[in-house]
Amino acid sequence: MTTGTSDRDAGDESGAPPAPYARLLEEYRRVANVRNASGVLSWDQQVMMPEGGTPARAQQLSTLSSLSHDLLADDAVSDALAELDGAERGSAGGRTGSGTAADLTDAQSAAVREIRRKHERAAAVPTELIEEISTTASEALPAWKEAKAEDDFETFAPYLREHVELKREYAEHVDPDRDPYEVLFEDFEPCLSLDRAEDILTAMRETLVPMIDEIRASETDLATDAFTSLGTYAADEQEALCRDVLSTLGYPWERGRLDTAPHPFSTGTTFDARVTTRFDESDPLGSLLSTVHEFGHATYTLGLPDEHYGTPLGEDRDLSVHESQSRLWENHVGRSAAFWEHFLPTLVEQFPKAADVTPREAYEAANQVYEDNLIRTEADELTYHLHILVRFEIERALIAGDLDVDDVPAVWNDKYEAYLGVRPETDAAGCLQDIHWSHGNFGYFPTYSLGSAMAAQLYHAADADIADLDRDVAAGDFDALHEWLTERVHRHGARYETNDLVEAATGEPFTADAFLEYVTAKYGALYDLDSV
Repeated sequence: MTTGTSDRDAGDESGAPPAPYARLLEEYRRVANVRNASGVLSWDQQVMMPEGGTPARAQQLSTLSSLSHDLLADDAVSDALAELDGAERGSAGGRTGSGTAADLTDAQSAAVREIRRKHERAAAVPTELIEEISTTASEALPAWKEAKAEDDFETFAPYLREHVELKREYAEHVDPDRDPYEVLFEDFEPCLSLDRAEDILTAMRETLVPMIDEIRASETDLATDAFTSLGTYAADEQEALCRDVLSTLGYPWERGRLDTAPHPFSTGTTFDARVTTRFDESDPLGSLLSTVHEFGHATYTLGLPDEHYGTPLGEDRDLSVHESQSRLWENHVGRSAAFWEHFLPTLVEQFPKAADVTPREAYEAANQVYEDNLIRTEADELTYHLHILVRFEIERALIAGDLDVDDVPAVWNDKYEAYLGVRPETDAAGCLQDIHWSHGNFGYFPTYSLGSAMAAQLYHAADADIADLDRDVAAGDFDALHEWLTERVHRHGARYETNDLVEAATGEPFTADAFLEYVTAKYGALYDLDSV
């Protein structure tokens, strides 16, 4: 049985808060609203904006980026934090400090902690640099799209080079005495050290690499072509299927929408969380599982408490936790045998050609371990993490100055051959496949694997708490799982730091153990491995 948290710990704010705390939240809400408005413009640029809109959009996003930065670094925030100094430094079990600090609840102290962290980081970086990073990202996005479409890395290379230089400068302003990549990683995962993250990633790699080798040597035949052998699947019909799966999982359409984008993503707030997907007409599973993945992000965002919108108590904990939600729904639900017992008839209704596919065959097709896949977002559950390793190593080398941008395609291809046994024939299928570097998001990729490990630990705990979760999934009943995740994860916002959140939800510190046990059992059974 896992442990829960009291209402007070979760964010009870009964009674009038101290005046400096109220002022601090007022200032922070302005920051949050500017950033959320920027998010809508960014969504539009990737989904709906006409191609010619880039020059204006670059200026708009740059202005909003500098405005949110200046608001966060403003003296008004600094002054309120100074009055509350020490309020967030006590234990989670009680009030600390004196004067106004003593009047803060645990949840309020956590909000002060989060705002202080962001304020100190913002105050260290010049506004002009923030504007330049934003402008570069806006201009890099269409360049990346063109480069990918034309298989022409040289079109994107100047923007990648500029991003690397700007992010090195950014890291130097934040902390010139530390590894710049470590500083950048903290933008996405501020609560786990890079060393701790690498320990978890290493444990995953040491189990996955020999397991993948054993699977590739296995003589077990899975129904890998259960869907791909049946012809093509029209994009508009796949979109209808993706809408069906979102409805099945419980996506509230009054607070969201589904669109297409070159790279699937989710964005928004607790009132408006949108998802995107893309289609491959040869295989409906790609768009389906991508949609389920983005649903996981959206359901986390939608599960944040409405009443704390615009404050850290109404914001996600950061990307490792966010990725845990997407990977949980994609892998532990969408790739489960129970899910295919329920959802296969819906797929067949949309695509009658699949009428002879059995739930077992659908399950096997969704869980095949590829020998020749080049694309991360289409990767299986195991080799996915080797895709992450390639990106992690390349961007660390770029930021450290150990790799020149011009050499990225060759190094990428060499690493794919070494780690995955395949070599991209084009840069479009190689180093240009992901959107993240066009945004300048160095340090993001490790959170995918960290999120996968966290997802397994959370799902294991949920399965122990919910009477028959497998039966619920097979029946298309996801209410209990939604409630468990909302109660244990979503409703806390950024109240807990990462490890504390996982421990509060599961009763155990965050490790890779549950993930390794899960994949060993699942894929050992699928491929009849001797090691299981």
